Amino acid sequence: MIWRGSCLQNLLQSLRLGSLSQRGACICYSSQAASSLQQVSKPLASCVDGENEYANLDWDNLGFGITPADFMYSMKCSKGGSFEQGQLSRYGNVELSPSAGVLNYGQGLYEGTKAYRKEDGRLLLFRPDQNAIRMKMGADRLCMPCPSIDQFVDAVKGVALANKRWVPPPGKGTLYIRPLLMGSGPVLGLAPAPEYTFLVYASPVGNYFKEGLAPLNLYIEEEFHRASRGGAGGVKSITNYAPVMKAIGRAKSRGFSDVLYLDSVNKKYLEEVSSCNIFLVKGNVISTPAASGTILQGVTRRSVIEIARDHGYQKLNQVEERAIPVEELMDADEVFCTGTAVGVAPVGNITYQNRRVEYQMRAESVSQELYSTLEGIKTGIIEDKKGWILEI
Repeated sequence: MIWRGSCLQNLLQSLRLGSLSQRGACICYSSQAASSLQQVSKPLASCVDGENEYANLDWDNLGFGITPADFMYSMKCSKGGSFEQGQLSRYGNVELSPSAGVLNYGQGLYEGTKAYRKEDGRLLLFRPDQNAIRMKMGADRLCMPCPSIDQFVDAVKGVALANKRWVPPPGKGTLYIRPLLMGSGPVLGLAPAPEYTFLVYASPVGNYFKEGLAPLNLYIEEEFHRASRGGAGGVKSITNYAPVMKAIGRAKSRGFSDVLYLDSVNKKYLEEVSSCNIFLVKGNVISTPAASGTILQGVTRRSVIEIARDHGYQKLNQVEERAIPVEELMDADEVFCTGTAVGVAPVGNITYQNRRVEYQMRAESVSQELYSTLEGIKTGIIEDKKGWILEI
């Protein structure tokens, strides 16, 4: 990739917020000024790969893997301080002390959101403020300072705009944006780190599961548990994910898509899948486990609940958040998963204690209706009447 010096100078001049570092392109700006990055998208696109507004990528065969976009955002603060100024720089490695809090004690959180491209080229973000709120809740649980909601949203906007050429064409995928908050300062004793770093990077992605849009086949795990009462299962802590890899690996080696976990106390109530929330449909009732501390409060989960109620399921409290015994799942008419990465994904079968239950796939299923509505709002095809979409 060749950068033209004149284009870089024009880019920096258009921002009027920073200067060119001798080590490379680095744009410094305050969170309040991030909206000025809207000026970047067209100059950046024309500066890279000639006049091509898209990166050189096979958009028809995107998986869910890391294909780093050009720029990332970073911002630091000390313990007891507050985040004040961040910078947009080329994507690259991050230097950390061997005794960084995140490396030694897992003091870290992450979020996930997506940027969508409309037919006219404009970019859309879906409820990034909700990710910011969830990160703030998690930061409080892990004793970390956190960017404000505006700082979080502005950083996500900035990363999306600076990496516009990596946002797939409509219908080809999305730009997955990953905000990270971590204890980057050195600490030896078990205590909060003295310094914190907020990072945001991005990667174009396709479907999360290798099955694509095909129904998932899940395995109900009984030996391992994802979270326990009083733990950090309700926040997006990085420590929640490494422990489930063994169960996922074992399930995938047997041909399953993912693992569904039960509660660690009674070992009979549904919790969530490794990477998403779960819903079941019985008659005209939609149910999902209540997010009571061990279950992540997914942004997609919450949105699907609201959409379902808008579609008429709200009568007689027909959208329920409650404790769901595993037996109900095995007797359900329909099951589906929700999450930022997976969207709304139908479940084709579930295996529990050597019993396999198949769910009939119907063209007019509840999950298909919810998927169509949610994706329509996210991509600007359906009018957003809830103020969920942020156009940049």
